[in-house]
Amino acid sequence: MSTLKNKVQLIGNIGQEPVITMLESGKKVARLSLATNESYKNSEGEKQTDTNWHTLVAWGKTADIIEKYVTKGKEIAIEGKLNSRSYDDKEGNKRYVTEVVVSEVLLLGNNKN
Repeated sequence: MSTLKNKVQLIGNIGQEPVITMLESGKKVARLSLATNESYKNSEGEKQTDTNWHTLVAWGKTADIIEKYVTKGKEIAIEGKLNSRSYDDKEGNKRYVTEVVVSEVLLLGNNKN
């Protein structure tokens, strides 16, 4: 167990067009949302699907790949790590955010538009 670390692997569909930003420092960042679905049968035997939304952030070359090839509805697999942070909104309220910082992207063949 001592070799376990902060690692996330997800397969899902992109919920909206990625937002690509070039920072003043010259770094590129991509922000996007990923939907993952889990299916199960309820007590009556009916199929149910739970959808979870994940906020993804990618930097540098990974952001370049996302900018070129990833669009709304595209199915992708990602690997990365969880990152939690907080900030103060315009009203002065503290907000907490958990994001997946993407280190690898695998483009899959299924588009769901």
